[in-house]
Formats: sequence, structure tokens, C-alpha cells
Amino acid sequence: MFQEDIQFMSKEDIESLQLDRIKKQVKHAYDNVPMYRKKFDEIGLKPEDIKELSDVSKIPFTVKNDLRDHYPYGVLAVPLEQINRIHASSGTTGIPTVVSYTPQDLNTWSDLMARCYSCAGVEPDDIVQNAYGYGLFTGGLGFHMGAERLGTMIVPTATGNTQRQIKMMKDMRTTVLCCTPSYAIYLIEALKKAGVSPDELNLKIGMHGAEPWSEEARHHIENKLGIKAQDLYGMSELYGPGVAVECSEQNGLHIWADEFLVETIDPDTGEVLPPGKKGEIVFTMLTREAMPLLRYRTRDLAVINWEKCECGRSHPRIMRIKGRSDDMLIVGGVNVFPSQIEDILVGIEELGEQFQIILEHEKLDILYVQVEVKEEYWGKLDNDQLAKKVSDALQASLTLRARIELLAPESLPRSEGKAKRVIDRRKGI
Repeated sequence: MFQEDIQFMSKEDIESLQLDRIKKQVKHAYDNVPMYRKKFDEIGLKPEDIKELSDVSKIPFTVKNDLRDHYPYGVLAVPLEQINRIHASSGTTGIPTVVSYTPQDLNTWSDLMARCYSCAGVEPDDIVQNAYGYGLFTGGLGFHMGAERLGTMIVPTATGNTQRQIKMMKDMRTTVLCCTPSYAIYLIEALKKAGVSPDELNLKIGMHGAEPWSEEARHHIENKLGIKAQDLYGMSELYGPGVAVECSEQNGLHIWADEFLVETIDPDTGEVLPPGKKGEIVFTMLTREAMPLLRYRTRDLAVINWEKCECGRSHPRIMRIKGRSDDMLIVGGVNVFPSQIEDILVGIEELGEQFQIILEHEKLDILYVQVEVKEEYWGKLDNDQLAKKVSDALQASLTLRARIELLAPESLPRSEGKAKRVIDRRKGI
């Protein structure tokens, strides 16, 4: 097992290591990043004021706009000549979020990803097919480096060309599939079209991240592909994928707490919440050289479980992310998360996995939900009754009436990366 000693560190050893590292990291950020020095000086905080882990709450938050405001290199804590690579994510503002890595940062990231594979059940003799995008997006290279560090054979198919993906899965005898959950669902449809049974493949594990997905979607992927579908969490600002992963228990995602100090806060007030309360996840990076982000607000909403897992690991667990505070939709004054709608839709037997949310404004906000009907039910049901069933289920959960449009199978566009679920046409209203 890769880095077994770190995977099974005791809670006491984790906290001791965290305290040692946070003191060094805060000083590193204060001494070398003008943005942090300014934030600290404005509130009269000094690095030596961080004496206990609880003192982390004194540190000002870092948000995504801090990175955009200091684009491209303004948050570097090392000279530019020490940077070995950059990645970037596009933003609605037109200014990308650039993340930078020293050789040691890339080494740490490779270890984290190899640890994720190992924790999820992947062995060095597995064959990993990586269908994440390569390039400025962190997914492709993150999964690639981790597989290489673990010692597996890797098939770097990247995104797209689904027929080639299927051929490589068959011919290379792929055992581990790395892709977004929505692309795994699309592959299920493509395999059926191609007349390829999952029994003809050697798949046993799926590594699925980069977007929220429900337990129902997991069960669909596992049942149709005959695999164990493992959830994985990360974001570009925090190296990329590799922050947290599920173990065999599939009961929360273990955060590698030797590298990430996690808190949950009230997203409105910034107040630190007690253990077990749902809130916004905040991370402090403990060894990052190039960009030592302190108390980075992810906008992801979840509960953190601090109890020891049945697998024997003491690293805290993210209990399945249900949405992002900045993805929340306000429809007629009601707060709605796309993941809430997905949870309801996938629980209705007659519906397929593909759906889209459309928001319009006609004097009042209108919520449209387009959803495909499964092939075995299409044309055999009373559509009005089924639409009412779906609308009633959504209203019972959301206290909001949606207009339902039932679609034939394969009507909605498929995504080879992150699925685009929401179209908001209310701009300017």
C-alpha cells in the first residue's frame, strides 16, 4: 500500500504534524507573499501568534478573487525561476485562476494522487485509463502523475473520441477508469450502442471526480459497468485532484490531513462551526511552496466527519458534497441547489440520468426541468401523469413548482468533461 504509514497515522500524530507545519507555513506566507503580509498587518496578526491549531481561525480568509486580483504571479512565495509548471482554470470574469508549482509541489501532488489511488483500491499491477482532459486543467496530469507514482501502467486517452476509449478499454484490458461521473454515464450508453457488454471488459474500479454526483448515480455506474465507483475530491487551487478520496467503505472522502488543515464555516458569517455541522469547507495548505494558500474558501458545502473510519484511517472525511454556495440558485426567493434536483430525479424509476435546468423570467422566475425518459418507458406511459409525478416530487422537496419537459432518450447533449446542468436566461432581469 502506498505510504501506508501516512494513510494510517493516528489522530494525535496528525494533529501534532499539522501544528508543526502550520507554524512554518504561516511564516512562509507572511515573509514571502505581500498579499498575506498586508492581510496580517491590517488586523495586527503576526505569524508567532499561531500557537495552537485553534489559532488558525485568527487568519484572514483567502478567496478566489484574491488569486485573480494578483494575476498572474502576485501570490507566489518563491522566485519565478523556481516554478516548474503552471495550471489555470477559466473564469466568468475572463481572468483565469493561475496556480503554480515548484518541483517539490509536483512531487507532493504526485504522492497525494498515488495515495488516493491506493486508498481507493488500485494496485501497482492495475491498468489505468485516464479520460480526464490534459492541458491547463489539472485533472488529466494530476491523475496521470499519481498513476505513474503508484507504478501502474497508464493509458492516457484524455477526453473525447468515445469509440477509441471503448477500443482501448477492450484491447488494453483496462482495470481502472478515470473520468467524470457524467462521462461514465455517457460511456454506459455508448457501450450499449456499440453492442459491448461490460462482461467483455476488465474494469473493476472507477475514479470519478471534478463534479458533484449522487448515490443513485454511483449505483447506476457500478451496476452497469460492474465496478466500484470511487469519489475523489480536489480543486485547481489546492494542487488539483488528490485532496480527498473514498476508501473501500465508501462512507466519506478521507482528507489527507498531513497536507491540508480543514475547517467548516458558516458561509454567511465566516464563523467556525463545531464538528458535525454542515458548512462551507475551508482549507489551509500545509507544505505548498509556490502558493501557500491559507484558509482558502472553497464554496463547497458539506459535513466533516472527524471520527475514525471503519477502514482504520483517522484522516477526517468529507461526507458527500451536496452543492456549492456559489452554485446556489435563487428561484422566486427559494434557495435551490442543482444537486437537490438531481437527487430527486434519479430516484424516479422512469427517468434517465440526463437532465438540464433552465431558468427564465416572465414577471416571475420560472424553473424548467428537462429530463430524459428511460428507453424502456418512452412512448409507453402517460407523459402528463409522469410530468405531474416529477413536478410533485420536486415541489415536496423544494417547495417550488417546476415546469417539466419529458424528453426522448439521447435528446440532451452529452458531455465528455464536466456536465453543464444549468442554463440561466434571467440575465439582466
